[in-house]
Amino acid sequence: MTNSVWQVAAVALCAAAVLGAPQRPQDQQAVISRLDSDISPDGSFTYTYETSNGIRADARGQQVGPESLSVQGQFSYTADDGTPIQLQYLADENGFQPQGAHLPTPPPIPEAILKSIEFNRQNPEPQEGQPPAAGRRFG
Repeated sequence: MTNSVWQVAAVALCAAAVLGAPQRPQDQQAVISRLDSDISPDGSFTYTYETSNGIRADARGQQVGPESLSVQGQFSYTADDGTPIQLQYLADENGFQPQGAHLPTPPPIPEAILKSIEFNRQNPEPQEGQPPAAGRRFG
């Protein structure tokens, strides 16, 4: 089998493991109300499912190169405190890239650091073995 088939199988097994994990007591009677999936001969796939307790998920993926898979998807559910959770993601050669309003965000970069980054961008260090740039005594 090709790597993409194994990758799709791995994603499916991970999804099954997550769905098989112990659930909240109020969700123990939840059932899958909709399930659609398709795996194409070229290794691309799509799936969508919904459950009776409001969980929804869908994804689509395709092989990108001989050993790389790109998957885009989203899922939503209601957290224990009643907060609606929605997450979109891209998983590819650059890793898992989630986006959602509930995810923490880093603090803004301080102005002094931004200035330092810009200065460094405009004044790159000389490569080893090259003379220092004009005006830079200590290279």
